[in-house]
Order: sequence, then C-alpha cells, then structure tokens
Amino acid sequence: MNAIEINGLTKHYEDFTLDKLTLTLPTGCIMGLVGENGAGKSTTIKLILGMIKKNEGTITVLGKDHTVMDKEDIGIVLDEVGIPDCLNIVQVERIMKNIYKKWDSEVYNSYIKRFDLPPKKKFKEFSKGMKMKLGMTIALSHDPKLLILDEATAGLDPVVRDDLLDIFTEFTRDETHSILISSHIVSDLEKI
Repeated sequence: MNAIEINGLTKHYEDFTLDKLTLTLPTGCIMGLVGENGAGKSTTIKLILGMIKKNEGTITVLGKDHTVMDKEDIGIVLDEVGIPDCLNIVQVERIMKNIYKKWDSEVYNSYIKRFDLPPKKKFKEFSKGMKMKLGMTIALSHDPKLLILDEATAGLDPVVRDDLLDIFTEFTRDETHSILISSHIVSDLEKI
C-alpha cells in the first residue's frame, strides 16, 4: 500500500490551475513538493486533506479515498499552526487528548521537553519557531502513519529547522511511516 496516490488531480481557480497532477508516495518514504510560491504546493495539500474540492482526479491516502481516510493516522502541520492564542501547552494537551483516540501524553511531554517549550506561556507569546515546534509535537503525539507538512520550516531559524529535519528523519526510520512535505527551501529537502 502506498501512503498517497494521486492520479489526474485538477483544480481550477480563476487565475491558476493545478492540472492533471499524478504522484505516488510509497510507504516508508519522504517526498518533497518543491516549487516557488504560487506553484500549487499548498493547493495540493489542501486537496489531499479535503479542505477544498477537486475538479477532477483521484486521491487515495493510506489505501482509502481521501474523503473517508482515517484522520487519526495523519499528522498535519500547516504554515499556520491554528492554536487559540489564549491557550498554554497544558491546556492544548487537555483538548487534544479528547480529539485523538490514540493520544500519547508521554510522547507529547517528551517533545515539549526536547523542544524546551514553556508549559505555562500562552500560545500568542510564542515565537514562530516555538509555534511550529508545538505543531510538530501535536502531529507526532497520536501515532500517525503519515505526516503532511506545508511549509513547516519556512521562516524558522537554521537551528530550529535542523532540529525539525532531524525529527522527520527519526519518524521515517519506522518503515510504516511516510512524510509529504512542501517547501521552497530546497536545502531542507535535500537534507532529509
């Protein structure tokens, strides 16, 4: 089974068309979507996740049509993490363990320590790097088989980027895990 299979995927906008995209992400692999801003990387990810509707084509994720895939098996980090500004790390976990059936508090807390994230600080006070680290922590804390990352390293300092790239490599040491990552930073993709 492949992690992702896309055949003839098309999405029309008034000023842009993603036209007949076909790709396969084998299980156990990392695939980078590379391209300049506006090339369709985020559109492709939004289509995979069902955030927008396709005009044509098929999308299969972990062996199921993307409209019925098990979201528990997917860790998602978009360029905006989407945590309410008023929450701290402890409150975020309380919410997430009610969302994900396979939530693992031990994994969550180990990444919080590894990333040296302050448990009582409100999300609105986090730097961009801290926000992305928290996003990765959440994505990795419910035993996903697939990570989908949209510009997850953009705007981060080199030390934070290297730390995240190391985690991606660790994640795919398990051959049942896969990553789809979009970036315009080619050196990041080359590293992983």
